[in-house]
Amino acid sequence: MSLEEKINQDIKQAMLSREKDKLEALRAIKTALLVAKTEKGASDSMSEDAEIKILQRLVKQRKESATIFEDKNRKELAQKEWFEASIIEKYLPEQMSEEEVKLVIKKIIEQTGAESMADMGKVMGMAQKELAGKADGKMIANTVKSSLSK
Repeated sequence: MSLEEKINQDIKQAMLSREKDKLEALRAIKTALLVAKTEKGASDSMSEDAEIKILQRLVKQRKESATIFEDKNRKELAQKEWFEASIIEKYLPEQMSEEEVKLVIKKIIEQTGAESMADMGKVMGMAQKELAGKADGKMIANTVKSSLSK
């Protein structure tokens, strides 16, 4: 079952269950997927990688908004954003732990022969390809920085 079919099915279920907040998050996913499909030059079908990138972007937006709302002391709006982020994350592949990411980064550093921060771009490029959708970009960058600065 494709992501779009799963989202449509979950939207119907959320409507029947009268889960308003969940429905809002699911509709946001559906809208983002439709927008991506109808962009100029886009094909009718979307790759799984493209879907994952869209979902990651939506989660990142929700988390950033929640942080801003918390800073402005708007707890009820922050809670809503955190909830939507948690719903959207359920459609992403399982995220790797920090230890798993460190092992992958260590292997990439050994493969590339990277020794200093000057090699960060090379390591980041490979790491982002290998860990796409499996780990947060910030965590990858921080792990690469700490590994290369030793």
